[in-house]
Amino acid sequence: MEYLTVKDPLVLWNNLKDRDDHLKLVVLPQARYDWIHLRLQDLTINECNSSMFKIISQLKLCGENITDHDMLEKTFSTFPVSSMLLQHQYREMGFKKYFELISHLLVAEQHNDLLMKNHESRPTGSMPFPEVNTANFHQSRREKGHGSNRGRSRGRNFNHGDRLALNNNLQHQ
Repeated sequence: MEYLTVKDPLVLWNNLKDRDDHLKLVVLPQARYDWIHLRLQDLTINECNSSMFKIISQLKLCGENITDHDMLEKTFSTFPVSSMLLQHQYREMGFKKYFELISHLLVAEQHNDLLMKNHESRPTGSMPFPEVNTANFHQSRREKGHGSNRGRSRGRNFNHGDRLALNNNLQHQ
């Protein structure tokens, strides 16, 4: 609204330039601070990527140029200590563009999340849920023609009420 009445393009340009120069004095120190303190180890890949582009936009607004090399180095240098081997492997892949590296990292992070979800749903070495096997066992016996009166000498035969009680107990364990 401040510049709607300005008719002369040169005056408008100079007013905007003065305003932007003032803005640079406020934005540039914070953008530099944010760039220095941006760490991949503190964020997810998506969050880091988003923060990086926000900071780079602010730096470019202030006349600073950030290259793909700078972005790659920033990412490599802030890998978590526990992932040093991965950092070296990614470095050796010879990425020239930041988007290539970030694509690989996003896919790897997604795969890691899926592996963790699978592990949390049933940790390695644990047995599958027994009620699934019990139901399948009883269903397969019926399909093979084993009646409820057969096999008494080999073990206890479950009637319908016994099966329900067993399944309820297994589900509550």
